[in-house]
Amino acid sequence: MSAQTLPAPATAARRGVGHGTGFWVVAAAFGVAMAFTVVPTPLWPLYQREAGYSTLMVTVAYAAYAVGVTISLFLAGHLSDRLGRRRVLLPALLVEIASGVLLLASTAFPAVLAGRALSGAAVGMITATATAHLVELHAAARPGAGRALAELVGTAANMGGFAVGSLTSGLLAEWAGAPLRTPYVVYLVLLAVVAAGVALVPETVAATSAPYRPQRVAVPAAARGRYATVAIGAFAAFAVLGLFASVAPGFVGGTMGHPSRALAGLVAFLSFGSGVTAQLVFARMPARRQVFGGLVALSLGLIATTAAVWLPSLPLFLIGGVTAGAGAGLLFKGSIGTVFSISEPATRGEALAGLFLAGYLGLSIPILGFGFATAAVSTEVALAGFATVVVALAAVVGIRTVR
Repeated sequence: MSAQTLPAPATAARRGVGHGTGFWVVAAAFGVAMAFTVVPTPLWPLYQREAGYSTLMVTVAYAAYAVGVTISLFLAGHLSDRLGRRRVLLPALLVEIASGVLLLASTAFPAVLAGRALSGAAVGMITATATAHLVELHAAARPGAGRALAELVGTAANMGGFAVGSLTSGLLAEWAGAPLRTPYVVYLVLLAVVAAGVALVPETVAATSAPYRPQRVAVPAAARGRYATVAIGAFAAFAVLGLFASVAPGFVGGTMGHPSRALAGLVAFLSFGSGVTAQLVFARMPARRQVFGGLVALSLGLIATTAAVWLPSLPLFLIGGVTAGAGAGLLFKGSIGTVFSISEPATRGEALAGLFLAGYLGLSIPILGFGFATAAVSTEVALAGFATVVVALAAVVGIRTVR
């Protein structure tokens, strides 16, 4: 049974909060939730110095987040269609708060591993739910206005949240004291505030009694070749984003000798921020060109990043991060646009689920491979291997797209 949209006036009256206000409350909650997931990014070098983490432990902790997202995406990411948007979004925020409490309470590896997995589980519930809720709240507040604003705000909240979260965490760690505690405290307060706000937001979906089933993945039969191509592209794009969200700050602090936590946060901010910017600037570009442009920028940026670590050169590293991040953002947007064009409306959600699965596998498997490689070879050699694999995948996507 499909979700049933509630009548807008009745819902607003019952909750006492307008749909327009609710739209911005959900947008804020979405952004804060995404920002919280990258709070550890500029802190990983501190975990290595003060808690004795190895590069492998950092990559495993990061991968725990990606695994949590993947499992949650297919077990609970679609539940808002039958239970209601607010009824899923609010518990997901509470799960993220529980994650923050674990990360605040201890730097022990098991606690951090559990905290990151919980954070991923929350995000798997939040992404699709918040995106759908934004579209429905906007439609109720401004009938006939189209989805452009809701989609723009959703994009900004998602990847923009990653950018802002890494930067603010680095700044707090650098100048607020207690660097492994203060960022979590600040974001726990923010999460509590937005959770309270979400509790007052109008519900837009009537609960149904449809039986539970995990999310399905549907590949369009008539376009499996194109679907496989963009799935590989999503894998490569997320692999690059995972690099800058996990071990890249360690390169800046270790290999390049710049231990500033603010600088570590800036590296991730520039990478994610350039991804958002590229998506917005080239929003009207055809999906095929977005894919090609993303492939070129991602490959050039990753090559520059690898060269910067070998030299070492901080300016080149920053340039490479911006270029690779822009390429990853554009490649993923083009991949989503391609899936929209080749899938039927009735199975579009399931087709997108497959694309996100490929992306989150890219977020975990290559980074885990990098971590295990550092146990046998130097960081520079491991990064060169990582870059070679991702650039080769980008070349495969380019060749398949031409064919």
